[in-house]
Formats: sequence, C-alpha cells, structure tokens
Amino acid sequence: MVLVQQQHLNTFLLTADSKSFIGVPLIQWVGRFGGPLAICALNTMKAKSFAFFIHLSLSISVALLVMLLVFRLWYPAPLHDLVGVEHIFYLLVGIDVIIGPVLTFIVFKKGKPSLTTDLSLIAFFQLAALVYGIWTVAQGRPAWIVFNVDRFTLVQVIELDTRQRDKTAAEYRSPSWFGPSWVSAEAPSDIEARNTLTLESVFAGVDLPQRTDLYQPLENAHDDIRRRAMSLEKLTQYNTAEAVEQAKLRWPQANAYLPLDYKMRFATVLINTESAEVVGITPLIPW
Repeated sequence: MVLVQQQHLNTFLLTADSKSFIGVPLIQWVGRFGGPLAICALNTMKAKSFAFFIHLSLSISVALLVMLLVFRLWYPAPLHDLVGVEHIFYLLVGIDVIIGPVLTFIVFKKGKPSLTTDLSLIAFFQLAALVYGIWTVAQGRPAWIVFNVDRFTLVQVIELDTRQRDKTAAEYRSPSWFGPSWVSAEAPSDIEARNTLTLESVFAGVDLPQRTDLYQPLENAHDDIRRRAMSLEKLTQYNTAEAVEQAKLRWPQANAYLPLDYKMRFATVLINTESAEVVGITPLIPW
C-alpha cells in the first residue's frame, strides 16, 4: 500500500506540467525561488540592522552628553548619590535609547514610501521623551547648598520658595545652571516673621533653607562656620579609619567638617577653619 502511494507521488511530481507551480518538483522549486528569496531576506535584514546600529550609536552619543551634563554639572559627586537621581535618570535614558532604535529596526525597509515620515516621527517622539526626562531631572537638581545654624542643607530647584521673590536679592532669584551655589541663610529678626517661618516649616515644609529672600553670602556666616565646625577625628566614630584617612589625603587642606543634610540623608562638607572656606564634599557619615 505504501509502495503504491509513493509511486503515485513520484509519477505526479515528474509528469505534472513544469510551468505549473504545483507541478514543479520540490527541489527544482527551491532551487529556482528559494535562493533569491533568501538573498532578499538577508539583504533586508542587513539594511534593518545597519539602520538599527546607526540609530543606536546616535542615541548612545546623545545619552553620554546628557550624562556629562547631569553628573558633572547638575549633580556633581557625591550629590547624585545623596539625592538618588541615578535610578530615575538611567531608567529614562535607557528606555529612550533602546526604544528608538528598536522602532527603527521594525519600520525600516528600503524603498518604503513612508519611510522618511516613519523615521521622522520616531526621532520626534524620542527627542520629546528625552527633553521631558532632562526637564524632570533639571527641576530636581541641587540649586543651593545653604549654611543653616549648624549644618549645610541641600535645596533642590523644585523646593525653592519664590513667594518673596520681590524681596530676594538679584543674585539669588535664579539658581545656576552650572551646579549648586553656596550661601547662608539668616532667620528674620522680626518676631512675627520668625513665628510664621516656624509654622510654615511644620505645616508646609518650607523652612529657612528654602527661603531665597533670607539668603546671604556665605562669607557672612564664616564666624558661625568656624564655631560649629567639628574635628575630622570625630568622623572615625561613624566611618572606618581608612575612609577618613582617604578623605584627608584627597583634601589635605581640610581640618574640620560640618554635616550636609538632604531630607534626613547625610554627607560631609569639609572645611578649612582658618579661612572658613568649603574644601569639598565627601560621602562620609557626619553623625
């Protein structure tokens, strides 16, 4: 029975009209059409891959420039770790870098009439997403590092209280785009204003460091900085002796420190008590 069926099949393949698609022997059909189809598919894949890697290279180049802007200017070390911007930044940039090239790989086809439109739309939405991500990160960048009573406080752009902008000195109205600036803040001498500030700090989250109208040059607080500064030896109570020694080697002119506070997360500001100037910032735990 099986032998009879095999003979019928061979007879069909060998005797059918060679111009008919069904009648062409399988090997002959593959030889005639399979090769060109495989070459066409291979060329299409090469073109898609080339477009993908070009787009990916451009996206990575832009991402690296943005990383320099964010981590060198807006969030210099160790502030990026203190604020915790790394995770959200890498998430935003990573998604933007990956999705654009992948969409290009999907839509790219040589000779496609709508190819220019498709690629333009991808580039537009990718750029829009990148701009939104940069704007979000910019709003959270450190604007001022404010000496406040016995510590420095890091204040982000989005935290600034601008209600008293007309009373704010010109140099404090707009935060720098090139990194945080150092200032001091002095509580108002008026009793009523002081009480209002206290209430706002409790119920509205607006304390002395966020009030730009109370900012003063850091030099005005040099005496207070000297008085409040603590010995570097005290850092060994909260950090390893090796870590403290490394900080001393990196900033040999530092001989004291003050805490840097950001929403109950801390770093250390190194001070030279002779000049009362800030020497550097280290991620050491201050207390």
